[in-house]
Amino acid sequence: MTEPSDGGVSDPIGDIRTYLETLVKRRPRLWTMSACGVTRSGDQIPAIIDADAYIPTATRARVLLISGLSGTATDVEQALGALDMFASGGQRYAGDIALSAIPCGNPEGLLTGRGRGNASGGDPRTGYPPEGDFYNHENDPESRYLWRWICFQAPDLVLELVNSNETRWEANAAALRLAPAVAARPMWGEGTLLDALGNGIPNGLGPIPGLRLEAPSARMGPELGRLWNFIPQFGSWEPSPARQALDSRRSRSRLRIASILDSVYGHQLDPVNYTQGVGISGRLRLAALAPNDQRPAPEIAEFLERAGLLADDPFGDSPSGANLAGVIWGPELAEATGDSRWSDLLVKVADRYQAVAPGSAPPPSDPDFRTEDMFMNGAILGRAFEVTGDARYLTMLTQFMLDAGIQQSNGLFWHCRSAPYFWGRGNGFALMGLSETLTYLPEDHPARERILDMCLKLLDALIKLQQPSGMFTNVLDQPGSYHEFTTTCMFGYAVARGVRLGWLDAEYIEPLRLAWQGVSERIDEEGNIVDACASTGVQTGIREYLDRPAVFGLDDRSGGMALWFAVELERLPQDTP
Repeated sequence: MTEPSDGGVSDPIGDIRTYLETLVKRRPRLWTMSACGVTRSGDQIPAIIDADAYIPTATRARVLLISGLSGTATDVEQALGALDMFASGGQRYAGDIALSAIPCGNPEGLLTGRGRGNASGGDPRTGYPPEGDFYNHENDPESRYLWRWICFQAPDLVLELVNSNETRWEANAAALRLAPAVAARPMWGEGTLLDALGNGIPNGLGPIPGLRLEAPSARMGPELGRLWNFIPQFGSWEPSPARQALDSRRSRSRLRIASILDSVYGHQLDPVNYTQGVGISGRLRLAALAPNDQRPAPEIAEFLERAGLLADDPFGDSPSGANLAGVIWGPELAEATGDSRWSDLLVKVADRYQAVAPGSAPPPSDPDFRTEDMFMNGAILGRAFEVTGDARYLTMLTQFMLDAGIQQSNGLFWHCRSAPYFWGRGNGFALMGLSETLTYLPEDHPARERILDMCLKLLDALIKLQQPSGMFTNVLDQPGSYHEFTTTCMFGYAVARGVRLGWLDAEYIEPLRLAWQGVSERIDEEGNIVDACASTGVQTGIREYLDRPAVFGLDDRSGGMALWFAVELERLPQDTP
């Protein structure tokens, strides 16, 4: 990338984005703009995604082109040239190949002009598979973003382009069947991205074939032409093992996935917190939906009573809304066991809320009107109204919702009044809070229309930000932020409930299905999940939200939310469009 002729400041990453945007305009039905990561300095790792990259039924061979891991301008220019060649080929190439691309996997290296590591003391060319610190590694965030993003796109082939004085093809261990077609040698260089993708079970899925082409610019076109022409003629071409693993996860029924989650989550309440309470509720809902010999209510009631939940004061002096929402299952357990003490417990919790003057948040809500309290209050006060019929619970709830003032003109919610950031799960909390409120709010309630309007504005904003994978990013207005699990579950749950109960129409079905696709692919047979934002209080800057750790494995909050989503989706009428 060169200096601008007018003497201004060079912006090579902006130049890449502009070039990609031009390609997208040339082939709008083929590609969309995206980003697959964020560097320590806050630069996006730009990408373009083929229209079929996440379509399960698509039959074209999925190829992901990647370059610029060294941060060398000649590598990036070579990749952009390859994309131009592909776009110019029309259906000759695109008819059989779904090509996505990351032209510069190391933007910081390109910006510094060093042509090797990034600006943080790391090197995206090596260190694979990365371990830990997703996605807040001080030196090598790029490797974390690339590793997860590529594996869960699950292409059939990853093609790395490197500018070189000599022409050479290399194949990783998963691509040896393809090697003869381009005379590729076995890959050397342990710890490189392609080497790691080709071995073992990356990210718990399976290997991905990888080819690396090193060539001078004059030879890049002819060599790539060989590959593009070969792919549709290769009779043994098949989806990558990683893609097959995602296909298998996605093919499980909703009840099968719910039963996996049921076996892991909602079996304890220590401490009393919504993160485990939602799982308990989910188990009770699943049992009501699909009754069998394994009836969990007696076992749940036994361990809750043993934990002292029916004591005079199981919460102490200053419980938070998150603690109180740990008993949202009260009415459901009362119905399942015939023991009204559990619904009475929920009402006692609701009675801890204190009515306040308009403009203030009812204690124990955070006085700064956090989105978490939109969910906690909606869940607790709404259920208390359902149990008792006492309208004062709805008065506190609707006053809180309407007084918060943190929904912005774009439809999204700040985390709270003092944190003007569009955190993903924060907006998930807001959406679930609105959904819970609408669930219990009578049709003729004077606040219903305004709360429904808030919900629809938020949904419209979120749908515009939903990724082709079906997921939502951890920071919604930061392209490249990681695909976050809980936000997507919360969106899916709220939409499924709205469609089922009638305040949302059929136009929301497709975003709902797409969300389930992304979530179901990120739940394994043991109930482990992929990339749930860790517990997050109010942060002081966008960098802190970007750096929130991502949980990969067992996680109570995620498992419970996913169980709610699965059950609510299963409760939709079978003839839903």
